[in-house]
Amino acid sequence: MLHKPAWGVYAIGMREILPGVLTWPWFSARHGYDFNGWLVRHPQGNVCIDPAEMADEILEEIAREGAARIVLTNRNHFRSSMRVRERTGARIAIHPADAEFARGKGTAIDDELLPGEAVGPFAVVDAHGKSPGEIALHWPARRILLIGDACVGKPPGECALLPDAVIEDKPALIESLRRLSRLDFDSLLVGDGAPIMEGGRAVLERLLARVS
Repeated sequence: MLHKPAWGVYAIGMREILPGVLTWPWFSARHGYDFNGWLVRHPQGNVCIDPAEMADEILEEIAREGAARIVLTNRNHFRSSMRVRERTGARIAIHPADAEFARGKGTAIDDELLPGEAVGPFAVVDAHGKSPGEIALHWPARRILLIGDACVGKPPGECALLPDAVIEDKPALIESLRRLSRLDFDSLLVGDGAPIMEGGRAVLERLLARVS
């Protein structure tokens, strides 16, 4: 069955949304928007980020592309990480503060991931608040910021916070978003909802103006 994501294309396979940045959506009826998985090509080994649920055909695409690392931006994005790990041999990394939760869901954590480190082309950036170990990924040379659950792309073209009930420390989250808004980026790629291909920094600033 073809799945039609919220941002308007049929998910038959992965889509190269930016050069070297591939994505696939999985619609969440409960939330009313897509969960997004990412695969980023890199000469030292491709990076699979927050692998959303996927059809077998997409898993085979990931295997053909290859993956060296699986990065989880937060404790809730373990999703299909074990399927990718078992199929590709990629190592799973997460911030230690979120690792116990992911392990409790049956996820084998291979590596810790801390702000200031690099993974593939990305710098790891602190984004805690929704959970204590949330991180974001910044690609300065390409002006790309990838966020997991710190905010969501909803409605398309704008950002929102998740409901208060699932945010562990809202003041800390808002301060994390404020720090992220000072980074140099244009494309804002989100784990949930519609990615923002241009003007992402201005979109994040508008969100901060609404929630501050």
